[in-house]
Amino acid sequence: MDFYLVLGVNRAATLDDIKRAYKRLARKCHPDVNPGDRVAAAQFQELSQAYETLSDPDRRRRYDTSGLASGNAERATFGFEGFDFSVTATGAAASTFGDLFADALFRRDTKGGVAPPERGADLHHTIVLGFEEALRGGQRQLALTRHEHCTRCGGLGSLPSLEVRCTRCQGLGAVKSTRGHMVFSKPCSECHGTGRRSESRCPACDGRQLVIQTEPLTIDLPPGLADGASLRLPGRGHAGAGGGEHGDLYLAVRVDPHPVFTREGDDLHVVVPIAVHEAALGARVDVPALEGTARLRVPPGTQSGQRFRLRERGAPSARDGGRGDLIVEVRLVLPRLLDERSKELLREFGRLNNEDVRRELIRQGP
Repeated sequence: MDFYLVLGVNRAATLDDIKRAYKRLARKCHPDVNPGDRVAAAQFQELSQAYETLSDPDRRRRYDTSGLASGNAERATFGFEGFDFSVTATGAAASTFGDLFADALFRRDTKGGVAPPERGADLHHTIVLGFEEALRGGQRQLALTRHEHCTRCGGLGSLPSLEVRCTRCQGLGAVKSTRGHMVFSKPCSECHGTGRRSESRCPACDGRQLVIQTEPLTIDLPPGLADGASLRLPGRGHAGAGGGEHGDLYLAVRVDPHPVFTREGDDLHVVVPIAVHEAALGARVDVPALEGTARLRVPPGTQSGQRFRLRERGAPSARDGGRGDLIVEVRLVLPRLLDERSKELLREFGRLNNEDVRRELIRQGP
């Protein structure tokens, strides 16, 4: 009898392939699913013997070498005695049956012991920065409240003391539960599958392994942060249970508006008023910038609303360390007429340039 043919796998099959094949075939021919069927019972016996041999690395190696199986095939039933498989494995019951079958069959491959460490949850926090503070960068102090491993017990939940037998599982490390006629076993939650437990629960964390604590945290802010930016600080989140690693801290950045500048990407925008004679004759005007003021040349004939670009006088980039531009929009401001001399000069200016203004309006259209 070729065990590989019995399970329908090739000789290069992995252990997972063998398990899947046995699970699929055993569900069809188990004696409790086919009561009174001698052929099915014989097939199940062959499947069991084949699985027990090929799922054990040493026995599989001997079988591949000699072609002979060793051991008692009677042990290959894996605790199915007394289970009632007579339910109809169709419809909604089919998935339930399959789940329970797989749970009972392969539970023996899991090892009892302390629950594996879990990664801690991430923390989310919002910081509000001033406009110039966000552009300048620097450091910010935070009071961070999070779960941390208990220092009293080292995150174990108990203090070193004499261990006794777990009363819930009676030292077996596993508890049994029944579903119908089927009995299942799972690691004991009280002793985490060890069968032993300490009677000295840590008083600092009450056995929970974690404590809540608030600690100061200094954050380095890169220059050029924009409103809506996000910063990730690895390992600054909650500590994980069972000694697990910390989660991450995510900071959402909010930046207050500026009374003079507005920001679009890495460019800064500013509106500067100019007088009529400056727009008409041209001038050099001082405009506000991050480092105080910048000198802008206004060419003759400048129109209100016209924009000028000052290279690399904008916001620093948080991405590549470069710098944006300063976009200056000029707005024409009419003077307040305080005397007749000023009025007469404007009337004379209007008479001399009236036709030019009309032609400009016609050129621009409605």
